[in-house]
Amino acid sequence: MEESVNFDTTENLIIEGDNLEVLKLLQKSYLGKVKMIYIDPPYNTGNDFIYPDNYAESLDTYLQYTGQVDAEGRKFSTNTDTDGRFHSRWLNMMYPRLYLARNLLREDGVMFISIDDHEVHNLKAALFDLFGEEHFVACCAWQKRYSRENRGAIGDAHEYLVVFARNHAAFQEVRGLIKFTEKQARIYKNPNNDPRGRWRAVPMTAQGFRPNQMYEIEVPNGARHHPPEGRCWSMLEAEYHRLRGEGRIYFGKDGGSQPSVIRYLSEVQGLVPWTWWPSEEVGHTDEARKEIRAIFGTQTVYDTPKPTRLIRRMLEIGSTSDSVILDFFAGSGTTGQAVLELNQEDGGGRKFILVQLPEPTGREDYPTIAEITKERVRRVIQKLNAAEEGELELSDGPKPDRGFRVFKLAESNFTTWDATVDDPAALAEQLTTHVDHIRDGRTEQDLLAEILLKSGFPLTVPTEELDLAGKTVHAVAGGALVVCLERELTLEAVRAIAARSPERVVCLDAGFQDNDQLKSNAVQLFKAKSIVFRTV
Repeated sequence: MEESVNFDTTENLIIEGDNLEVLKLLQKSYLGKVKMIYIDPPYNTGNDFIYPDNYAESLDTYLQYTGQVDAEGRKFSTNTDTDGRFHSRWLNMMYPRLYLARNLLREDGVMFISIDDHEVHNLKAALFDLFGEEHFVACCAWQKRYSRENRGAIGDAHEYLVVFARNHAAFQEVRGLIKFTEKQARIYKNPNNDPRGRWRAVPMTAQGFRPNQMYEIEVPNGARHHPPEGRCWSMLEAEYHRLRGEGRIYFGKDGGSQPSVIRYLSEVQGLVPWTWWPSEEVGHTDEARKEIRAIFGTQTVYDTPKPTRLIRRMLEIGSTSDSVILDFFAGSGTTGQAVLELNQEDGGGRKFILVQLPEPTGREDYPTIAEITKERVRRVIQKLNAAEEGELELSDGPKPDRGFRVFKLAESNFTTWDATVDDPAALAEQLTTHVDHIRDGRTEQDLLAEILLKSGFPLTVPTEELDLAGKTVHAVAGGALVVCLERELTLEAVRAIAARSPERVVCLDAGFQDNDQLKSNAVQLFKAKSIVFRTV
């Protein structure tokens, strides 16, 4: 909790650990709840990700990560392009993560993935398999450089953003529009001082032939117009006359041109996104490096950040004001910064979940990338709070969520029974350790977090600590679940819990202290009130 910011009130998460294992743990609690996923995974350039030689992925893989060897002393190696399994190794790493991530998306959710030419073709093939080709949205080109490089046969100036929706039609219904820049709005003018403001003329034609949209139009100077060959008018004749009566049809300066519809700038909510993302609109790599240096000082703590404006563009397209945003290759934490800043700008309540492996950096101040992630978001929060100091609060609404809870991936707090043990001495030892199967050193908050996840609640669910009959209990989600982690339960405490009529109750098995009568009474009390009861 000491690494968190506003732990008790925030709904943002930073989780430190192997993202494959984290995604597995999030399956029950966040299934179908994430509106947008953005990831910037390793590009498989030959030295940018570590992979175990035996291709086995497990939690232990990364628990041994900092030593660069596994439990048996086998070395890890980088993935080199001279290896015959160069591409398959990368896909073996990515595919299960993408599979699990897809499960977390809402029906109208969308996934953005940064990639370059090394694996874009393989990535799209994998996503076609996972999502279905009909849910492919776009492959956008991001201009990452604004100046030429004098190296290579042809200098690379762009990367890709591969975009897939959980359900293409559902996503398109809620897809956000891009805000106008002043440069883009220049085509809207007001040559006739129209009191309704700036406007532009949009040709009143559509492709194809529709008999009821093929009428003749007489324009103010007396000329008569029919739709051009291969096209029809874009509306029925009655609609045309209505707009003309409202002064919404333009016939050119001389009143003799083919009709166009007047569209006012004030009526246009934004631009439909397209596949070209120029650096002047969404930033570039140099801007990204300057951003992170401004946050951390002059030192370079992370070599390949993405610009905040790039993530902001994705949030404008793929999220709504109350969305959950997931980034499970969090890197320096740019996604967290983008969410916080956009919430400040539009008053939104977006929440982020950032997942980052504690990959060693070789630095003393920030020994792992996960430490950089947390510190960047922490400093962004401090900057946003400082900018608002002294300002008058003009709204009685909820204050912006500027905090995050830190969780670190670890083995289960509860030891599991090893069914493969057949040696009598080892079996006797296992029986002894399972008298109290909670691992040493685990706190009550550790146990509560695991119980919440396994019970299907998100890690940020509101939890209230109560005193019932002298025992501490945790009322989750307004009391729908009650968790009691006391090691000396009493009948009075059990009755007090049952009196609150929660839907579910979880207690420590050790809390009954081998008192079978007390446990039987608890079972009957909860059963009488139709309360689901279990022990751990």
